[in-house]
Amino acid sequence: MAIKHEQVSSTPTLSRTLGPLMLWGLGVGYVISGMYFGWNLGLAEGGPKGLAIATFFIIILYITFTFSYTELACAIPKAGGVFDYATRGLSREWGFVAGMAQLIEFLFAPPAIAAAIGAYFNIFFPQIPVTVIAIFAYLFFTGLNILGVRAAAGFELVITIFAVFELLLFAGICFPHFSYANLRHNDFPNGWRGVWAAIPFAIWFFLGLEGVANVAEETIRPQRNVLIGFGSALATLIVLCILVFVSSIGVAGWEAIVYPVSGKADTSNSPLPLALSKITGSGGAMYHLLITIGLMGLVASFHGIILAASRATFEFGRVKYIPAAFGKVNSRTRTPMNALVINMCVGIVALLTGRTDEIITISCFGALTLFILAMVTLLVLRKKEPGLERPFKTPLYPYFPIIALVIAVVSLVAMITLYINLSLIYFSILLVSYIWFKYFTKRSDDAQSTIAA
Repeated sequence: MAIKHEQVSSTPTLSRTLGPLMLWGLGVGYVISGMYFGWNLGLAEGGPKGLAIATFFIIILYITFTFSYTELACAIPKAGGVFDYATRGLSREWGFVAGMAQLIEFLFAPPAIAAAIGAYFNIFFPQIPVTVIAIFAYLFFTGLNILGVRAAAGFELVITIFAVFELLLFAGICFPHFSYANLRHNDFPNGWRGVWAAIPFAIWFFLGLEGVANVAEETIRPQRNVLIGFGSALATLIVLCILVFVSSIGVAGWEAIVYPVSGKADTSNSPLPLALSKITGSGGAMYHLLITIGLMGLVASFHGIILAASRATFEFGRVKYIPAAFGKVNSRTRTPMNALVINMCVGIVALLTGRTDEIITISCFGALTLFILAMVTLLVLRKKEPGLERPFKTPLYPYFPIIALVIAVVSLVAMITLYINLSLIYFSILLVSYIWFKYFTKRSDDAQSTIAA
């Protein structure tokens, strides 16, 4: 028995080093790139009014979901997030589906952000191709995450603070030039169909916040600090979302931040520089300063979601649902190096497709599936395990999880009906991976004991 204990204790494990401030930095950092790009593509679908309606309901979704998800994260603080929660509350099969949805969300979000980093950086160095910049970003930030979670989280906190400051400065510059007429111009071009079509871009404002749960296993006093991290990050993001939405459209209308060249259908991945150029021009010192700081927001999300994605892949490897090598912790850095490297390779392949809007939409399909299965899990666990220690309980239960569940289901149905081809790609990925899980994965006793723990 003594030998067995020694073997277990000598296995490298994830280290607990994260406090509430670090979690706030991670939570805001995961998401803040959604303020810098991506959301503006929803204006082409629904106009300001259509996107605003969609965003209103998505904010309600995230408020109710976040406080519900916090209960699960505090009760079961494990790196797999929804994968571990659904496995315990529903079944191995549903746990696998939830984990795959989470992986798809976290694997498809970084390529879209990398493309935006390339687009912003290309403003200064047009001679360097956007794709080359994006691939370099993958290599650099994957390497930083390999060095250690505390170093990664510390870097994330610093650049997140810069990114928040830049958005506040951006709004401060834009509001003196704000015109309500610009906000109302052609504000509902496609009617209610535009609201449905704008849903994935409204989700993009907040996509990735749930990644805070994936570092609960590396958090000091997770039962207290995860709640503080989730709550404060969400409040910050809602304020920033409203400021960016109103100020950027109010400068010159929504078309000016979607189409870089008037009369052409090519959309832009850099809406904030487009808005600023209407005020400062594209050659002023203030314009370049703000764009430079603006890169911080993209870097914060890119770097943070790489971290969260690696923990999701790591957990799949740890229970041997994918090759066990991806569930190993590097003995020197105490980080899941193999999971980080494979995620980078998958992300670069997605990046090379060059389809940012489609990548965002597939990532949102994963997020909505995660929301649905997480809320079902919460409701089931309340009945199945009433004695489970819950340091934090969802307020206004069961209304919060039910509201989140309903909005998520409606949003998923809307996206399926409007993005049929992309939904087929998404569900095909889930189906093929499930067949792999069901018929080819060897589940060991070690995997069973890991999940049950």
